[in-house]
Amino acid sequence: MALKKPSGSQTALREANRALLFETVRKFGGLTQIELSEATGLSTATVSNLVRQFVEEDVFDTRSTIRSGRRATLVTLRRQLGISIGIFIGKRQLSICAMDFSRTVLSSHTLPLALDHKVDSTLERAILLVEETITALGAPTSEIVGICLCVEAPVNKLTQQVAIPGILRGWENKELRASFSSIFNVPVYVQNSAHMGGLAEARLGSARGVENFIYVHASDGVGAGAFVNGTLLRGVTGLAGEIGHVQVDPLGPICSCGNRGCLNTTVNEERLVSLLNVTHGTMTLDDLIKLANDGDPGCRRIVTDVSVRIAEVTAGLCIALDPKLVVVGGKFAETGDLFIEPFQESLRRLLFPDAMTPIDVLRAQYPDGNQAIGSALFALEKSSLAVSFPTPEVSSSTGTTPSETTAPKKEH
Repeated sequence: MALKKPSGSQTALREANRALLFETVRKFGGLTQIELSEATGLSTATVSNLVRQFVEEDVFDTRSTIRSGRRATLVTLRRQLGISIGIFIGKRQLSICAMDFSRTVLSSHTLPLALDHKVDSTLERAILLVEETITALGAPTSEIVGICLCVEAPVNKLTQQVAIPGILRGWENKELRASFSSIFNVPVYVQNSAHMGGLAEARLGSARGVENFIYVHASDGVGAGAFVNGTLLRGVTGLAGEIGHVQVDPLGPICSCGNRGCLNTTVNEERLVSLLNVTHGTMTLDDLIKLANDGDPGCRRIVTDVSVRIAEVTAGLCIALDPKLVVVGGKFAETGDLFIEPFQESLRRLLFPDAMTPIDVLRAQYPDGNQAIGSALFALEKSSLAVSFPTPEVSSSTGTTPSETTAPKKEH
């Protein structure tokens, strides 16, 4: 189904068409002009004119290809030499992000995963997705400079393996890098997803330019990433920020980590949707978030309660670290002020009443997609070439992120 065609004044319409075309190319990695017309609902003449403009502005590349036996023009984002790959592996989701040295997201994809998915099959699927993404971009795999996998579980920074049994069941103490290293012959890193979500917000999102902040990822369970003087605080073993495993009820249920009454036992998907079984029937967390945004009073009550409970634990971290800002991401952040306002109120109530500078709370710029983006950034920054490219400003006209220093471009 074609996307809805934007409307408005001629100038606004042109800019909306540009943004729509750019986002479509970025999302799919590479499409022909005819496919772009079908995907966006724009006329082929409009697509052709906009593609020509983007090519002249060094935003798009075009080349000849064959579709259904006919010659066609393939359109891709023009990339700076070198591509980093970020991969997020969660309990039910696999996401990938491809990024170049200008920190432009070239392509991103998300696939559902079955609960308790297996290590081997999931890694095979991720490898296939990387290969398909690189092919769609029209790039050889030799352009990949690094890969970072982030997982929805604590990661031992020494072994780069899932550190705590039971949280991402079946993934603990497994070697996750070898298959990627052997196939792509590049450095491969394993990180915690909340840490990488925080990195995305630090470099490209709501905390850009802020050296001291805390990122809280609130979805099916909670994690955090703390940045102190511009550096991610990981701790001795890499487990810093695991606020989902702070005890909130000494007599509460046993957590997946083995302790009793952790925060995650009170705000996980299974428990929250069970509170609505009588009135709403079988639900998922996505259903709960959608209904809350649609105004359902029961779902809105749960979102507010979750917000207050997570803020109470976050307050302790704020007292310890004295950040300037708290950024909230994850599925609950998709409810906007419904979550953010009670969170901020509860947080400030529990902090010093006469604090010189009250801590602000902002919604993440990438609420439920920043883990893969952060992973791609991590792999990029680990590359020896990355030191030449400082944090860019975001261009409002195209969504690209040009660097202050011009990177070497791919030869055509």
